[in-house]
Formats: sequence, structure tokens, C-alpha cells
Amino acid sequence: MVGIEDVAAAAGVSTATVSRAIRGLPRVSPRTRAKILATAKELGYVPSSAASRLASGKTRTIGVLAPYVDRWFFGKAIDGVELELHDRGYNLSLFNLGGRTQPRERLFSKAMVHKQIDALLLLCMYLHQEEIDDLHTIDMPLVVVGGPVPGCSNVGIDDYAAAKSVTDHLIGLGHRHIALLHGQDDSDLNFSVPRIRVEGFREAVHQAGLEFNPDASLFGNFTVESGVEAMRRYMEFPAPRPTAIMCASDEMALGVMFEARRQGIRIPEDLSVVGIDGHEMGAAAGLTTIWQDPTAQARRGTRMLLAELSGEEGAVHNETAEQRLVVRESTAPPRP
Repeated sequence: MVGIEDVAAAAGVSTATVSRAIRGLPRVSPRTRAKILATAKELGYVPSSAASRLASGKTRTIGVLAPYVDRWFFGKAIDGVELELHDRGYNLSLFNLGGRTQPRERLFSKAMVHKQIDALLLLCMYLHQEEIDDLHTIDMPLVVVGGPVPGCSNVGIDDYAAAKSVTDHLIGLGHRHIALLHGQDDSDLNFSVPRIRVEGFREAVHQAGLEFNPDASLFGNFTVESGVEAMRRYMEFPAPRPTAIMCASDEMALGVMFEARRQGIRIPEDLSVVGIDGHEMGAAAGLTTIWQDPTAQARRGTRMLLAELSGEEGAVHNETAEQRLVVRESTAPPRP
């Protein structure tokens, strides 16, 4: 088996120089680095990742902390991290907290990631207070992708503006009685996205001088299934029912649209439906929504972490991601 000493002897340099060249560290001239890499390839030298970690004190691994791995936003974001790390010699370590079931399968703690990763990307999620406290004691680069977490740098859309914009669209079409399907309940004290989107909806309604009927507030959990159930509850509303539903996620909006078809409710003739997120299925269903790109957000957050690890002070910072209103066939003026 070819070792680092063989590469050093063949290239006429020290083993330390070989190690630095192969790991991409500074203080190796481009010419020397090229010579070492060519020699290593010619000899068939395969560097030991364990040895590299021991030599550098780094794992060359980025951790991703997620509440789910089977939901659209989180799956897209995890893919974005992997895409960014693929050609950079870094690995991805996934920590799945198993949602927010009570009791939750596992809690996040500082010990969970100790000496396993060099930096942590946190996907927007529900966190217990003790988990937030542990986050703030971690001595490594940290960024949140999605909804904000108190005291942490964030890459994500303006959820308040997203909810307000899509609600303003309904109001501009002439809707005056709008139902709200949100993803918030009293236990979501540290899950910011549902709360912020509700606030944006309420501000749009307030600015238009409309009154919101609390009975037209439906609870979901950001899934298609909860949208289906919400539409069934909508059918139980006394007449006249709201002429539009603002759904706090595309997945819930899709559930509403699927069940509306089963119930014989025409969209948008009888009911206008909007969502937030930009799910690919929304385009196929003709859903009006606020588009965002979680894959791009996660790639941006990952680049921030890698830059911070390379010594770029202040590379991790708050950054608002791209979003835009996409108007499709699921919205129209209410019937006279």
C-alpha cells in the first residue's frame, strides 16, 4: 500500500507538505501542489480521511439538523447542502429529530454534535427552549435556513411579507371573507414560521379594513392530509361561507384543492385558494402561491459555513432569500 512517505519521497518534499497540498491548505505553491497531486495520482495514493482529521483537528463534515426528512421543504434543503458539499471534499451528517411529536423521539443537544462536525446548518423547526440554549453554546459556525431561530443567523424568505402579499392578492380580486388555514397551535412557541405567516395574513386583512371571523380559522400541520381535513371542516361552515382560503403552505393548499374537487366545489369559480412555498405540484395544480427555492437557500447557507471555516470572518450573516408571487388558475374574483 502506498503511503504518504512514498509520495513525499517521489515528489522530493516533506510529508507535511504532501499533507497540506492534498488537504488544500495554504502555504503550498500552485506548482508544488500540482506536482504532489500528480505524483499521488501516479502512485495510486489514497489519503486516509481519519489521518487527515487527526492532523487538522477537523472532521470535514457539515451537520444538518432537521425536524423531518420526508417533508418537501426539508428534503429540498438537504439536497441543496449535499449539492454544495459534493465537490468540496466535505461530508454531510444528518441529525433527524423526528418532528415535534410528544414526547419527541430525541432532543437536540450540544453533546449530539460534539467532535462530529465542523459546522451546523439548522433547518427551520420547532425547538424546545433547552435546545435553543444548547445551540447558543456551540463553538462552531452555525446558520439557520428557513424560519428564524432567536439569536442565530438566518437565510430565508420574509414569511411575513409572503403571507401579506398573497392575502393582498385575494383582497385585490375583491374577496372580503377569507378563511385562514395555518400551521400553528399553542405548543408551537418556538416554531416561528406559522406564527409569522399568520401575522402577515392578519395585517393584510386589517389594512384592508376587513374583519376576520375567528370561526374561519382552520388549523393544519403543513401536510396535504391536513388540507384535506380542513376542507371538510370548511364544508361545515354556515352559509355564506368564505369565498377564499389563504393556506400557509402549498401542501395544505393542495389538500384543500383535492378535497374541494371531491366535494363538487369549483376552484376558482366557487372558492379561490392560495398557498406559500412554490411546491412543484402547485404548478401542476394551477395553484397561486409565493414561490421560494429551499435548495438555493440551503446552498447559500452552506457556502457561508464553508467560508467561515476557511477563515472569512463574518461570512455567516442574515440574508433574505428570493421570493415572488406567482398567479395561476386557483384564484379569481368572487362571484357576484
